[in-house]
Amino acid sequence: MALTKPTGIFDRDAEWAELARFATDQREGATLGVVSGRRRQGKTLLLYELARVTDGFYFGATEATAAESLRRLGEALGQYTDAPGPVHLSDWGSAVDALLALGVERPVTVVLDEFPYLVRAARELPSIIQHALTPGRPERVRSRTRLLLCGSALSFMGGLLAGSAPLRGRAGLELPVQPLDYRAAAAFWGIDDPGLAVEVFGIAGGTPAYRREYVQDDAPTGRDDFDDWVVRSVLNPARPLFREARYLLAEDPDLRDTALYHSVLAAVAEGNATRGGIAGYIGRKATDLQHPLTVLEDAGLLARDPDPLRSGRSRYRITEPLVTFYQAIMRPAWTALEQRRGADVWRRSRRRYTSAVLGPTFEEIVRQWALRFADPELLGGVVAEASAATLTDPSSRTSHELDLVALGEPPLGDGARPMLAIGEVKWGRTLGRPDLERLARVRDLLAGRAGGAASDARLLLASATGFTEDLVRAAAGRRDVVLVDAARLYAD
Repeated sequence: MALTKPTGIFDRDAEWAELARFATDQREGATLGVVSGRRRQGKTLLLYELARVTDGFYFGATEATAAESLRRLGEALGQYTDAPGPVHLSDWGSAVDALLALGVERPVTVVLDEFPYLVRAARELPSIIQHALTPGRPERVRSRTRLLLCGSALSFMGGLLAGSAPLRGRAGLELPVQPLDYRAAAAFWGIDDPGLAVEVFGIAGGTPAYRREYVQDDAPTGRDDFDDWVVRSVLNPARPLFREARYLLAEDPDLRDTALYHSVLAAVAEGNATRGGIAGYIGRKATDLQHPLTVLEDAGLLARDPDPLRSGRSRYRITEPLVTFYQAIMRPAWTALEQRRGADVWRRSRRRYTSAVLGPTFEEIVRQWALRFADPELLGGVVAEASAATLTDPSSRTSHELDLVALGEPPLGDGARPMLAIGEVKWGRTLGRPDLERLARVRDLLAGRAGGAASDARLLLASATGFTEDLVRAAAGRRDVVLVDAARLYAD
Protein backbone atom coordinates (compact mmCIF):
# COMPACT_ATOMS: atom_id res chain seq x y z
CA MET A 1 0.00 0.00 0.00
CA ALA A 2 1.49 3.31 -1.09
CA LEU A 3 1.46 6.17 1.39
CA THR A 4 1.23 9.68 -0.03
CA LYS A 5 3.91 11.93 1.44
CA PRO A 6 2.32 14.79 3.43
CA THR A 7 2.63 18.18 1.76
CA GLY A 8 4.41 19.64 4.78
CA ILE A 9 7.49 17.49 4.17
CA PHE A 10 9.94 19.04 1.71
CA ASP A 11 11.99 16.70 -0.47
CA ARG A 12 12.82 13.47 1.47
CA ASP A 13 11.11 11.35 -1.20
CA ALA A 14 13.57 8.47 -0.81
CA GLU A 15 13.37 8.53 2.98
CA TRP A 16 9.57 8.62 2.94
CA ALA A 17 9.41 5.73 0.48
CA GLU A 18 11.62 3.57 2.72
CA LEU A 19 9.62 4.41 5.84
CA ALA A 20 6.32 3.77 4.06
CA ARG A 21 7.56 0.40 2.79
CA PHE A 22 8.64 -0.58 6.30
CA ALA A 23 5.44 0.62 7.98
CA THR A 24 3.03 -1.05 5.55
CA ASP A 25 4.76 -4.44 5.45
CA GLN A 26 1.92 -6.95 5.82
CA ARG A 27 4.03 -9.94 6.80
CA GLU A 28 3.61 -11.62 10.18
CA GLY A 29 6.13 -10.85 12.88
CA ALA A 30 7.27 -7.62 14.54
CA THR A 31 10.12 -5.79 12.82
CA LEU A 32 12.66 -3.18 13.88
CA GLY A 33 13.98 -0.09 12.13
CA VAL A 34 16.59 2.49 13.16
CA VAL A 35 16.46 6.11 11.98
CA SER A 36 19.38 8.43 12.68
CA GLY A 37 20.70 11.82 11.69
CA ARG A 38 21.92 15.05 13.21
CA ARG A 39 19.37 17.26 14.89
CA ARG A 40 17.19 19.58 12.87
CA GLN A 41 17.17 17.50 9.70
CA GLY A 42 13.44 16.75 9.91
CA LYS A 43 13.53 13.24 11.40
CA THR A 44 10.82 13.96 13.94
CA LEU A 45 8.53 15.47 11.31
CA LEU A 46 9.01 12.43 9.06
CA LEU A 47 8.25 9.95 11.85
CA TYR A 48 5.42 11.93 13.40
CA GLU A 49 3.70 12.20 10.03
CA LEU A 50 4.33 8.51 9.33
CA ALA A 51 2.67 7.58 12.62
CA ARG A 52 -0.20 9.95 11.87
CA VAL A 53 -1.00 8.71 8.37
CA THR A 54 -0.77 5.04 9.44
CA ASP A 55 -2.74 5.59 12.66
CA GLY A 56 0.36 4.52 14.55
CA PHE A 57 1.84 5.36 17.94
CA TYR A 58 4.46 8.09 18.41
CA PHE A 59 6.34 8.64 21.66
CA GLY A 60 8.94 11.37 22.07
CA ALA A 61 11.28 10.63 24.95
CA THR A 62 12.72 13.31 27.22
CA GLU A 63 15.67 13.45 29.58
CA ALA A 64 14.12 11.70 32.59
CA THR A 65 14.58 8.84 35.00
CA ALA A 66 13.55 5.36 33.93
CA ALA A 67 10.53 5.47 36.24
CA GLU A 68 9.28 8.77 34.83
CA SER A 69 9.81 7.61 31.23
CA LEU A 70 7.84 4.41 31.94
CA ARG A 71 5.05 6.47 33.48
CA ARG A 72 4.91 8.85 30.51
CA LEU A 73 4.94 5.94 28.08
CA GLY A 74 2.10 4.27 29.99
CA GLU A 75 0.06 7.48 29.86
CA ALA A 76 0.64 7.80 26.10
CA LEU A 77 -0.34 4.16 25.56
CA GLY A 78 -3.51 4.67 27.58
CA GLN A 79 -4.52 7.60 25.42
CA TYR A 80 -3.66 5.77 22.19
CA THR A 81 -5.65 2.65 23.08
CA ASP A 82 -8.57 4.60 24.61
CA ALA A 83 -7.98 2.81 27.91
CA PRO A 84 -9.81 4.20 30.96
CA GLY A 85 -6.47 5.33 32.37
CA PRO A 86 -2.71 5.01 32.01
CA VAL A 87 -1.30 1.59 31.20
CA HIS A 88 0.77 0.31 34.11
CA LEU A 89 4.25 -0.67 32.98
CA SER A 90 6.24 -2.34 35.74
CA ASP A 91 9.51 -2.47 33.82
CA TRP A 92 10.95 -2.06 30.33
CA GLY A 93 10.35 -5.69 29.45
CA SER A 94 6.62 -5.27 29.95
CA ALA A 95 6.77 -1.90 28.15
CA VAL A 96 8.30 -3.42 25.00
CA ASP A 97 5.77 -6.28 25.07
CA ALA A 98 2.97 -3.72 25.37
CA LEU A 99 4.31 -2.03 22.21
CA LEU A 100 4.41 -5.38 20.42
CA ALA A 101 0.81 -6.04 21.48
CA LEU A 102 -0.31 -2.95 19.53
CA GLY A 103 0.35 -4.82 16.29
CA VAL A 104 -1.67 -7.98 16.94
CA GLU A 105 -4.52 -7.14 14.52
CA ARG A 106 -2.70 -5.08 11.85
CA PRO A 107 0.68 -3.54 11.04
CA VAL A 108 1.13 -0.67 13.50
CA THR A 109 3.87 1.94 13.29
CA VAL A 110 5.46 2.49 16.71
CA VAL A 111 8.00 5.31 17.00
CA LEU A 112 10.32 5.80 19.98
CA ASP A 113 11.88 9.17 19.21
CA GLU A 114 14.97 10.42 21.07
CA PHE A 115 15.75 6.82 21.93
CA PRO A 116 19.19 7.70 23.43
CA TYR A 117 17.38 9.52 26.27
CA LEU A 118 15.65 6.29 27.23
CA VAL A 119 18.86 4.26 27.12
CA ARG A 120 20.72 6.82 29.18
CA ALA A 121 18.36 6.05 32.05
CA ALA A 122 17.93 2.33 31.24
CA ARG A 123 21.14 0.88 29.81
CA GLU A 124 19.54 -2.53 29.47
CA LEU A 125 16.88 -1.37 27.00
CA PRO A 126 18.64 -2.48 23.77
CA SER A 127 19.12 -5.95 25.25
CA ILE A 128 15.48 -6.04 26.29
CA ILE A 129 14.40 -5.17 22.73
CA GLN A 130 16.79 -7.83 21.41
CA HIS A 131 15.13 -10.43 23.64
CA ALA A 132 11.62 -9.23 22.73
CA LEU A 133 12.42 -9.69 19.02
CA THR A 134 13.86 -13.18 19.42
CA PRO A 135 12.81 -15.27 16.39
CA GLY A 136 10.03 -17.65 17.36
CA ARG A 137 9.06 -15.77 20.53
CA PRO A 138 5.24 -15.74 20.63
CA GLU A 139 4.98 -12.04 21.41
CA ARG A 140 7.00 -11.28 18.28
CA VAL A 141 5.37 -13.88 16.03
CA ARG A 142 1.83 -12.69 16.85
CA SER A 143 2.72 -9.03 16.36
CA ARG A 144 3.05 -6.85 13.29
CA THR A 145 4.39 -3.87 15.21
CA ARG A 146 6.81 -1.87 13.07
CA LEU A 147 9.10 -0.48 15.78
CA LEU A 148 11.21 2.53 14.81
CA LEU A 149 13.99 3.78 17.08
CA CYS A 150 15.16 7.31 16.32
CA GLY A 151 17.96 9.45 17.70
CA SER A 152 20.29 12.34 16.95
CA ALA A 153 23.38 11.21 18.87
CA LEU A 154 25.10 9.72 15.83
CA SER A 155 27.86 7.96 17.73
CA PHE A 156 25.25 6.19 19.87
CA MET A 157 22.85 5.39 17.05
CA GLY A 158 25.66 4.14 14.85
CA GLY A 159 26.67 1.71 17.57
CA LEU A 160 23.19 0.24 18.02
CA LEU A 161 23.61 -2.17 15.10
CA ALA A 162 27.41 -2.45 15.01
CA GLY A 163 29.81 -5.15 16.05
CA SER A 164 28.58 -7.14 19.04
CA ALA A 165 25.77 -4.70 19.93
CA PRO A 166 22.58 -6.44 21.16
CA LEU A 167 20.46 -5.26 18.22
CA ARG A 168 22.90 -6.27 15.50
CA GLY A 169 21.05 -8.45 13.00
CA ARG A 170 17.62 -7.52 14.35
CA ALA A 171 16.85 -4.44 12.19
CA GLY A 172 15.16 -4.57 8.80
CA LEU A 173 15.65 -0.84 8.21
CA GLU A 174 18.66 1.38 8.89
CA LEU A 175 17.84 4.85 7.59
CA PRO A 176 20.16 7.86 7.91
CA VAL A 177 18.48 11.23 7.35
CA GLN A 178 21.16 13.43 5.81
CA PRO A 179 21.12 17.21 5.28
CA LEU A 180 19.62 18.38 1.99
CA ASP A 181 22.04 18.44 -0.92
CA TYR A 182 23.08 21.82 -2.28
CA ARG A 183 20.43 21.81 -5.03
CA ALA A 184 17.59 20.83 -2.72
CA ALA A 185 18.78 23.42 -0.19
CA ALA A 186 18.55 26.19 -2.81
CA ALA A 187 15.00 25.13 -3.65
CA PHE A 188 14.10 24.98 0.04
CA TRP A 189 15.37 28.52 0.60
CA GLY A 190 13.59 29.70 -2.54
CA ILE A 191 16.83 30.91 -4.15
CA ASP A 192 17.23 30.74 -7.92
CA ASP A 193 20.46 32.76 -8.19
CA PRO A 194 23.27 30.14 -8.27
CA GLY A 195 25.90 32.44 -6.76
CA LEU A 196 23.61 33.46 -3.90
CA ALA A 197 22.65 29.81 -3.37
CA VAL A 198 26.32 28.90 -2.86
CA GLU A 199 26.81 31.75 -0.40
CA VAL A 200 23.81 30.76 1.71
CA PHE A 201 24.77 27.09 1.55
CA GLY A 202 28.22 28.08 2.81
CA ILE A 203 26.58 29.14 6.07
CA ALA A 204 23.34 27.23 6.53
CA GLY A 205 24.19 24.10 4.56
CA GLY A 206 21.31 21.72 4.00
CA THR A 207 19.71 21.76 7.45
CA PRO A 208 15.98 22.51 6.99
CA ALA A 209 15.39 23.93 10.47
CA TYR A 210 17.90 26.71 9.88
CA ARG A 211 15.46 28.39 7.55
CA ARG A 212 12.19 27.63 9.31
CA GLU A 213 12.68 27.91 13.06
CA TYR A 214 16.12 29.48 13.29
CA VAL A 215 15.68 32.54 11.08
CA GLN A 216 11.88 32.46 10.81
CA ASP A 217 11.89 32.14 7.01
CA ASP A 218 14.10 35.20 6.62
CA ALA A 219 15.97 34.48 3.39
CA PRO A 220 18.11 37.01 1.49
CA THR A 221 16.08 38.59 -1.28
CA GLY A 222 19.08 38.87 -3.60
CA ARG A 223 22.86 39.25 -3.78
CA ASP A 224 22.62 42.84 -2.59
CA ASP A 225 20.73 41.67 0.53
CA PHE A 226 23.15 38.89 1.49
CA ASP A 227 25.45 40.97 3.72
CA ASP A 228 22.50 42.46 5.60
CA TRP A 229 20.99 38.97 5.95
CA VAL A 230 24.18 37.61 7.53
CA VAL A 231 24.22 40.44 10.07
CA ARG A 232 20.53 40.27 10.98
CA SER A 233 20.09 36.48 10.92
CA VAL A 234 23.42 34.79 11.59
CA LEU A 235 25.52 37.27 13.57
CA ASN A 236 22.58 38.49 15.63
CA PRO A 237 22.65 37.26 19.27
CA ALA A 238 18.85 37.35 19.32
CA ARG A 239 18.55 34.69 16.63
CA PRO A 240 18.88 30.97 17.51
CA LEU A 241 21.30 30.41 14.62
CA PHE A 242 23.84 32.58 16.44
CA ARG A 243 24.72 29.90 19.04
CA GLU A 244 23.79 26.81 17.07
CA ALA A 245 27.35 25.76 16.14
CA ARG A 246 28.33 25.75 19.81
CA TYR A 247 25.27 23.68 20.72
CA LEU A 248 26.08 21.08 18.07
CA LEU A 249 29.11 20.13 20.13
CA ALA A 250 27.52 20.55 23.54
CA GLU A 251 24.51 18.30 22.85
CA ASP A 252 26.41 15.16 21.83
CA PRO A 253 27.10 13.11 24.99
CA ASP A 254 30.33 11.65 23.56
CA LEU A 255 31.89 15.10 23.03
CA ARG A 256 33.08 15.71 26.57
CA ASP A 257 36.27 17.72 26.08
CA THR A 258 34.62 20.48 24.06
CA ALA A 259 37.68 22.75 24.15
CA LEU A 260 39.79 20.12 22.40
CA TYR A 261 37.08 19.39 19.83
CA HIS A 262 36.62 23.10 19.08
CA SER A 263 40.39 23.39 18.56
CA VAL A 264 40.41 20.44 16.16
CA LEU A 265 37.53 21.93 14.17
CA ALA A 266 39.22 25.34 14.16
CA ALA A 267 42.37 23.73 12.75
CA VAL A 268 40.42 22.14 9.91
CA ALA A 269 38.55 25.40 9.25
CA GLU A 270 41.94 27.10 8.93
CA GLY A 271 42.83 24.75 6.09
CA ASN A 272 44.77 22.11 8.04
CA ALA A 273 43.32 19.03 6.40
CA THR A 274 45.84 16.37 7.48
CA ARG A 275 46.35 14.84 10.90
CA GLY A 276 49.85 16.32 11.05
CA GLY A 277 48.56 19.77 10.14
CA ILE A 278 45.84 19.59 12.77
CA ALA A 279 48.34 18.44 15.39
CA GLY A 280 50.70 21.29 14.57
CA TYR A 281 47.89 23.85 14.79
CA ILE A 282 46.65 22.80 18.23
CA GLY A 283 50.06 21.91 19.69
CA ARG A 284 49.52 18.17 20.13
CA LYS A 285 51.27 15.08 18.83
CA ALA A 286 49.62 13.51 15.80
CA THR A 287 49.36 10.23 17.71
CA ASP A 288 47.26 11.99 20.38
CA LEU A 289 44.54 12.91 17.89
CA GLN A 290 43.20 9.45 17.07
CA HIS A 291 40.46 9.61 19.70
CA PRO A 292 39.16 13.17 19.12
CA LEU A 293 39.20 12.70 15.35
CA THR A 294 37.31 9.43 15.62
CA VAL A 295 34.75 10.95 18.00
CA LEU A 296 34.15 13.91 15.67
CA GLU A 297 33.76 11.52 12.74
CA ASP A 298 31.29 9.39 14.69
CA ALA A 299 29.37 12.54 15.63
CA GLY A 300 29.02 13.42 11.95
CA LEU A 301 30.96 16.69 12.21
CA LEU A 302 34.13 15.57 10.45
CA ALA A 303 34.62 13.41 7.38
CA ARG A 304 37.86 11.70 6.41
CA ASP A 305 38.47 11.45 2.68
CA PRO A 306 41.29 9.15 1.54
CA ASP A 307 43.70 10.79 -0.90
CA PRO A 308 43.37 8.75 -4.12
CA LEU A 309 46.92 9.64 -5.16
CA ARG A 310 48.71 8.91 -1.88
CA SER A 311 48.04 5.55 -0.27
CA GLY A 312 47.46 5.78 3.46
CA ARG A 313 46.96 9.55 3.41
CA SER A 314 43.64 11.23 4.19
CA ARG A 315 42.18 14.70 4.36
CA TYR A 316 39.68 15.85 6.94
CA ARG A 317 36.85 18.24 6.22
CA ILE A 318 34.03 19.67 8.31
CA THR A 319 30.68 18.31 7.17
CA GLU A 320 28.48 21.06 8.63
CA PRO A 321 28.99 24.43 6.88
CA LEU A 322 27.70 26.36 9.90
CA VAL A 323 30.53 24.89 12.00
CA THR A 324 33.12 26.06 9.45
CA PHE A 325 31.53 29.52 9.42
CA TYR A 326 31.50 29.65 13.21
CA GLN A 327 35.14 28.56 13.56
CA ALA A 328 36.41 30.88 10.83
CA ILE A 329 34.28 33.97 11.42
CA MET A 330 32.38 33.92 14.71
CA ARG A 331 34.60 32.24 17.28
CA PRO A 332 37.55 34.66 16.88
CA ALA A 333 35.20 37.65 17.33
CA TRP A 334 32.74 36.18 19.83
CA THR A 335 32.95 39.01 22.38
CA ALA A 336 32.30 41.67 19.77
CA LEU A 337 29.39 39.67 18.37
CA GLU A 338 27.82 39.31 21.81
CA GLN A 339 28.09 43.09 22.10
CA ARG A 340 25.98 43.35 18.93
CA ARG A 341 28.81 44.60 16.72
CA GLY A 342 27.95 42.09 14.01
CA ALA A 343 28.06 44.62 11.18
CA ASP A 344 31.64 45.62 12.07
CA VAL A 345 32.73 42.00 12.45
CA TRP A 346 31.23 41.07 9.09
CA ARG A 347 32.85 44.03 7.35
CA ARG A 348 36.26 42.93 8.65
CA SER A 349 35.60 39.24 7.95
CA ARG A 350 34.18 39.37 4.42
CA ARG A 351 37.49 38.54 2.75
CA ARG A 352 38.18 35.77 5.24
CA TYR A 353 34.71 34.36 4.59
CA THR A 354 35.52 34.17 0.89
CA SER A 355 38.79 32.29 1.38
CA ALA A 356 38.07 30.10 4.44
CA VAL A 357 34.36 29.37 3.93
CA LEU A 358 33.20 30.01 0.37
CA GLY A 359 36.25 28.56 -1.31
CA PRO A 360 36.05 25.15 0.41
CA THR A 361 32.25 25.15 0.10
CA PHE A 362 32.43 25.73 -3.64
CA GLU A 363 35.03 22.99 -4.03
CA GLU A 364 32.85 20.48 -2.18
CA ILE A 365 29.80 21.48 -4.22
CA VAL A 366 31.73 20.82 -7.44
CA ARG A 367 32.79 17.42 -6.12
CA GLN A 368 29.18 16.62 -5.23
CA TRP A 369 28.07 17.76 -8.67
CA ALA A 370 30.55 15.40 -10.31
CA LEU A 371 29.46 12.56 -8.06
CA ARG A 372 25.69 13.03 -8.15
CA PHE A 373 24.53 15.29 -10.95
CA ALA A 374 27.00 15.41 -13.84
CA ASP A 375 26.08 13.59 -17.03
CA PRO A 376 28.29 10.45 -17.21
CA GLU A 377 28.99 11.18 -20.87
CA LEU A 378 30.37 14.58 -19.91
CA LEU A 379 32.96 13.06 -17.57
CA GLY A 380 33.54 9.88 -19.50
CA GLY A 381 31.76 7.52 -17.14
CA VAL A 382 29.93 7.15 -13.84
CA VAL A 383 31.84 8.87 -11.03
CA ALA A 384 32.11 6.60 -7.99
CA GLU A 385 34.43 8.79 -5.88
CA ALA A 386 35.32 12.46 -5.97
CA SER A 387 37.81 14.08 -3.65
CA ALA A 388 40.75 16.45 -3.43
CA ALA A 389 44.25 15.05 -3.83
CA THR A 390 47.93 15.91 -3.84
CA LEU A 391 50.28 14.64 -6.53
CA THR A 392 53.96 14.60 -5.64
CA ASP A 393 56.62 14.72 -8.33
CA PRO A 394 59.93 13.43 -6.90
CA SER A 395 61.83 14.25 -10.08
CA SER A 396 61.18 17.98 -9.67
CA ARG A 397 60.59 17.87 -5.90
CA THR A 398 57.26 19.60 -6.32
CA SER A 399 53.67 18.78 -5.47
CA HIS A 400 50.46 19.59 -7.29
CA GLU A 401 47.22 20.26 -5.41
CA LEU A 402 44.13 19.03 -7.22
CA ASP A 403 40.72 20.24 -6.08
CA LEU A 404 39.04 17.33 -7.82
CA VAL A 405 40.02 13.80 -8.68
CA ALA A 406 37.04 11.82 -9.98
CA LEU A 407 37.41 8.06 -10.08
CA GLY A 408 35.19 5.62 -11.93
CA GLU A 409 33.85 2.32 -10.72
CA PRO A 410 36.43 -0.41 -10.03
CA PRO A 411 36.93 -2.81 -12.95
CA LEU A 412 35.49 -6.31 -12.63
CA GLY A 413 38.83 -7.97 -13.29
CA ASP A 414 42.41 -6.85 -12.94
CA GLY A 415 43.43 -3.41 -14.04
CA ALA A 416 43.76 0.13 -12.81
CA ARG A 417 40.74 2.06 -11.68
CA PRO A 418 39.82 4.66 -14.32
CA MET A 419 40.53 8.27 -13.48
CA LEU A 420 37.68 10.14 -15.15
CA ALA A 421 38.58 13.75 -14.36
CA ILE A 422 41.00 16.01 -12.57
CA GLY A 423 40.03 19.54 -11.75
CA GLU A 424 40.85 23.06 -10.64
CA VAL A 425 38.10 24.81 -8.65
CA LYS A 426 38.14 28.48 -7.69
CA TRP A 427 35.36 30.57 -6.19
CA GLY A 428 36.78 34.06 -6.56
CA ARG A 429 39.20 33.80 -9.47
CA THR A 430 38.57 33.80 -13.21
CA LEU A 431 40.31 30.79 -14.70
CA GLY A 432 42.36 31.08 -17.85
CA ARG A 433 44.41 29.12 -20.33
CA PRO A 434 47.44 28.76 -17.99
CA ASP A 435 45.18 26.82 -15.59
CA LEU A 436 44.21 24.45 -18.40
CA GLU A 437 47.83 23.97 -19.37
CA ARG A 438 48.81 23.18 -15.78
CA LEU A 439 46.07 20.55 -15.55
CA ALA A 440 47.24 19.03 -18.84
CA ARG A 441 50.80 18.71 -17.49
CA VAL A 442 49.48 17.07 -14.33
CA ARG A 443 47.46 14.63 -16.44
CA ASP A 444 50.59 13.70 -18.39
CA LEU A 445 52.42 13.08 -15.14
CA LEU A 446 49.56 10.94 -13.83
CA ALA A 447 49.31 8.99 -17.07
CA GLY A 448 52.98 8.07 -16.86
CA ARG A 449 52.49 6.73 -13.35
CA ALA A 450 49.10 5.06 -13.59
CA GLY A 451 49.81 2.93 -16.63
CA GLY A 452 47.44 4.88 -18.85
CA ALA A 453 44.51 4.90 -16.41
CA ALA A 454 44.61 8.72 -16.35
CA SER A 455 45.50 9.38 -20.00
CA ASP A 456 41.86 10.02 -20.96
CA ALA A 457 40.92 11.98 -17.84
CA ARG A 458 38.80 15.06 -18.47
CA LEU A 459 40.31 18.41 -17.50
CA LEU A 460 37.66 20.16 -15.43
CA LEU A 461 37.88 23.84 -14.57
CA ALA A 462 35.22 25.33 -12.30
CA SER A 463 34.89 28.97 -11.38
CA ALA A 464 32.10 31.09 -9.94
CA THR A 465 33.45 34.18 -11.69
CA GLY A 466 33.85 32.59 -15.10
CA PHE A 467 36.62 32.02 -17.63
CA THR A 468 38.79 34.13 -19.89
CA GLU A 469 37.92 34.30 -23.57
CA ASP A 470 41.22 32.61 -24.35
CA LEU A 471 40.26 29.61 -22.22
CA VAL A 472 36.78 29.43 -23.72
CA ARG A 473 38.29 29.37 -27.22
CA ALA A 474 40.84 26.73 -26.22
CA ALA A 475 38.10 24.53 -24.73
CA ALA A 476 35.77 24.83 -27.72
CA GLY A 477 35.35 21.52 -29.50
CA ARG A 478 37.50 19.58 -27.01
CA ARG A 479 35.71 16.67 -25.34
CA ASP A 480 38.45 16.39 -22.73
CA VAL A 481 37.91 19.92 -21.36
CA VAL A 482 34.90 20.69 -19.14
CA LEU A 483 34.12 24.23 -17.99
CA VAL A 484 31.77 24.52 -15.02
CA ASP A 485 30.33 27.77 -13.72
CA ALA A 486 27.89 28.26 -10.85
CA ALA A 487 24.87 28.15 -13.17
CA ARG A 488 25.89 24.73 -14.52
CA LEU A 489 26.07 23.31 -11.01
CA TYR A 490 22.38 24.06 -10.48
CA ALA A 491 21.10 23.31 -13.99
CA ASP A 492 18.98 20.21 -14.50
